[in-house]
Amino acid sequence: MFIHKINEEIELRLLEVRHAEQLFNVTDKSRDSLREWLPWVDFTKTVEDSRGFIMGTMQQFSRNDGFQAGIWHKGELAGVIGLHSINWSNKSTSIGYWLGKGHEGNGLMTQACEAVIEYCFTELGLNRIEIRTATENKKSMAIPKRLGFQQEGRIKQAEWLYNKFVDHFVFGMVSEDWSNQ
Repeated sequence: MFIHKINEEIELRLLEVRHAEQLFNVTDKSRDSLREWLPWVDFTKTVEDSRGFIMGTMQQFSRNDGFQAGIWHKGELAGVIGLHSINWSNKSTSIGYWLGKGHEGNGLMTQACEAVIEYCFTELGLNRIEIRTATENKKSMAIPKRLGFQQEGRIKQAEWLYNKFVDHFVFGMVSEDWSNQ
């Protein structure tokens, strides 16, 4: 089992099949708030759906193509953070994340992102990280801004969310800029 302790209250753990029920529960309790920005929520209807997601993330990790980690706060699963995939040729990746209802506003995601960014640049030797957010998702957008990412552009109609297309902002950080912060 992989555990990265951020501080006394927060740790990241690779998702394992045994976490399926916890993952489903936090997803289910947060369904309305998550659905606003995440297209997969309606497809997560049972614990088995969460188990299938976790099994896919374990395959992703075994292919050396990134990972998905649970964010635990005071022993409770609060959300997920991970790498969508890794482009080893260009030494780049993108980070995705979400927090369950009631866990927002405590700095959990900023600290989790900081740990993942540090890992990507120092342990994996990557050079570039992107974070994309829907242009209207103010909470998600605050994370890369807070961490010193540069807003690099806007992608029109980048994602279909249930009944409409949404634009994305692209935020980027390169290793040299991270180490100079």
